[in-house]
Amino acid sequence: MTFHGRSLLGFSHASADGSSFEALNPATGDALPGTFYTASAADVDRAASLAAEASADFTSTSAAVRAAFLREVADELEASRPQIAARMPLETALPEGRANGELGRTIGQLRMFAALVEEGSWVDARLEPAQPDRAPVPKPDLRYMRISLGPVAVFGASNFPLAFSVAGGDTASAFAAGCPVVAISHYAHPGTGEIVGSAIQRAVKTVGLPEGTFSLLQGTGPDVGIPLVEHPAIKAVGFTGSRSGGLAIAERAAARKEPIPVFAEMSSINPIVVRPNALANRSEAMAMGLAGSVSLGVGQFCTNPGLVLLPAGNNAETFIGAFSRAMDESRGGTALHAGIAHAYESATQERAQHASVETLASTANNPGANRVNPWIFRTSVASLLADDSLTSEAFGPSTTIVTYADDDELLRVIKSLEGQLTMTVQADDADHPLDARIVAALQNRCGRLIMNGFPTGVEVCSAMVHGGPFPSTTDARSTSVGTGAIERFSRPFCFQDLPAAMLPDALKDGNPLGIWRLINGVRTRD
Repeated sequence: MTFHGRSLLGFSHASADGSSFEALNPATGDALPGTFYTASAADVDRAASLAAEASADFTSTSAAVRAAFLREVADELEASRPQIAARMPLETALPEGRANGELGRTIGQLRMFAALVEEGSWVDARLEPAQPDRAPVPKPDLRYMRISLGPVAVFGASNFPLAFSVAGGDTASAFAAGCPVVAISHYAHPGTGEIVGSAIQRAVKTVGLPEGTFSLLQGTGPDVGIPLVEHPAIKAVGFTGSRSGGLAIAERAAARKEPIPVFAEMSSINPIVVRPNALANRSEAMAMGLAGSVSLGVGQFCTNPGLVLLPAGNNAETFIGAFSRAMDESRGGTALHAGIAHAYESATQERAQHASVETLASTANNPGANRVNPWIFRTSVASLLADDSLTSEAFGPSTTIVTYADDDELLRVIKSLEGQLTMTVQADDADHPLDARIVAALQNRCGRLIMNGFPTGVEVCSAMVHGGPFPSTTDARSTSVGTGAIERFSRPFCFQDLPAAMLPDALKDGNPLGIWRLINGVRTRD
């Protein structure tokens, strides 16, 4: 497999003038084939400028053309499956099965957005025809729809090299909204990024779209990502990663002469609340399920459960024993890259050395070899409420257990937590109805409330919300998974008293697109 290693600037390759780097196999530390070159300041400017030049033409493409493009990207990725399945495991230490599964999800997302664009109702068309004879003031003709924001910068995620990276959900939803994309390949898997970026580049050419519809930059966030965010041509940002990275991007975006929105998914510990009857009746099964969820993918999921709240008593001690044994028997694994391994080592050691924390199960990490292992901690409600560092994320196969005395104490804990992507309740029939105060508090702190499940695993569909209050995301009004993600990269726009010939088809009388629209407050396809 041969890599040119240079950024993709529209239809051309950047020069090799930037600093060079190699991808490392995290399992062995060995350098992998291929030399890659960090995009220069001129490359960043060229990619953003091409996107700006392409924006008007790409935004005005028909739904049929945009849907065809999304499907062509999906087809190109499918054709690239052998190369992706061979390279991605080397760059991430993830198994080939995970590469194939994640590729399937990525392809599915693209085709899902193609169907959304083709159907067309996502534009949320609203028509209020003129009433020139209305007294005392005539009513103008008003027509509303969502339109593209403009060029979007997309940061590749370390833990999802496909589904949340170059051709992932941010890129798919931006394309669907009519936004050109400048993607930054994650520095830990640049070869995978190049394969995927080249597939998108071929799709742009095949469908005949403007050159700047897509570009791919190689390099790190500080070297390449921040300058891209600061470029005046960029109108929005999609990011999945650490809190520090997301906040740095959001700060730079807000400090621009023209501030732009940043849709960053960052930090979440996805608490699980266990109710008394569920604990009494399903202790062993829940312990095994939780162990599987905490250790899945070496704990490197944004929905990994990092806090478990149990009703105090003998049943809690039985559960803790079963869970600890299951975690002792589970094996850790290789982190996706050295940065994750060292951050996990720092987080687990800080937690283990805390005066108010008991370590229930642990195996020494080996960050030098990128090896991370399961850790279970226990602390009290009083300690948790007194020190919010005990609810910070340790990105890896780790969780903290807390026992609560009653619902009032549980409510205080829930209200004290930061915003989360998910919160889960384990409850049996006898535990219902749940205290309305607890349900309201849970809903207030997360983007998705799960009943009798575990948070790892995010279904890609129209009803999914993968977002939540800060710091799980920078904007709780959005989702990065599901068809609702298209709203991030579009904005409401109103035409007033425009001649019929100038109106987009979505807003014309007679509804030539046959989409659902709101006319005088009534939902109709007429």
